[in-house]
Amino acid sequence: MELFLLSNGKLSGESELLGYAKERIQAMLQAKNIRSAVLIPYALIRSDYDARANELSQALGIKVDSIHHAENSAEAIASAECILISGGNTWMLNQLLHENSLIVPIQRAVRERNVPYIGWSAGCNVAMPSIRTTNDMPVRNSVVLPSLGLFPVQINPHYIDAHLSGHMGETRDERIAEFCAVNPSESVLALREGSLLQVSGNNLSYFSAKGQGFKVFRHGQETQEYQDTQEIQSLVPFNCL
Repeated sequence: MELFLLSNGKLSGESELLGYAKERIQAMLQAKNIRSAVLIPYALIRSDYDARANELSQALGIKVDSIHHAENSAEAIASAECILISGGNTWMLNQLLHENSLIVPIQRAVRERNVPYIGWSAGCNVAMPSIRTTNDMPVRNSVVLPSLGLFPVQINPHYIDAHLSGHMGETRDERIAEFCAVNPSESVLALREGSLLQVSGNNLSYFSAKGQGFKVFRHGQETQEYQDTQEIQSLVPFNCL
C-alpha cells in the first residue's frame, strides 16, 4: 500500500500545490514509473475541477485527468496508475464518493493493485475509517460518516494549537478531547500545516516541512507530541488491510 496523507495542499506563501511534499511524491512516482493520475475533485465547491487537474499536472509532471470526465467512474479508478484526492469540503467529498459508488473501487485499487493514493486535507480525511474528525461544516443535509478506511486511525488535518485572543469557543484540543471522551477506544493523530504521513508497504513515516511534530490524543492520557512514528506503532497496526 502506498499512501500520502497530507494536512494541507499548500504552505502559506507557497505558490505550487503540494510543493512541500513534491520531492517525496515525485520520488515515489519515478520509482513506480507513474505517468498519469486520476483526480477526484469532489471536495471543491468554489473551484474549477479542470483547473485543479491542470495545476496538479504542472506541479507533479504527470498527466492528471479529473474523474468527472469519465464515462464510467469505477472503470476510471480500475485503470488508474495513481489516485489524487483534493482538499475542500470533506462532507461533500465523502457524500459524492458514496453516491458515485467509488468507495469499493478505490479500496480495491489501493489495497489489491497497490495504486498510490495521495490525499490532502479533505482527501486525507476520507482515507480514515470515518470523517468524524474533520474541521469542515456538513454543508449537505444528507450526511455519510464512514469513509474509505485505508488508514486505521482518525486524523485531524490543519491542526492548530494556537489560542486566539478573544475567542471564547472550544479550542481544537478541546474538540479532539471531546471526540476521545465519546470514543474512548480511539486515538486521534493531529497533523499541523506542512506535514504528512506516508505509508509505503508496511512502513509508516512522518515528514514536516517546518520541522514540527504531530500530536496524539487518547482519552484519559496526557497528549503527546512526536517526531518519530515508531512511538505510535502500537496505535497503527500495519499492514493497513
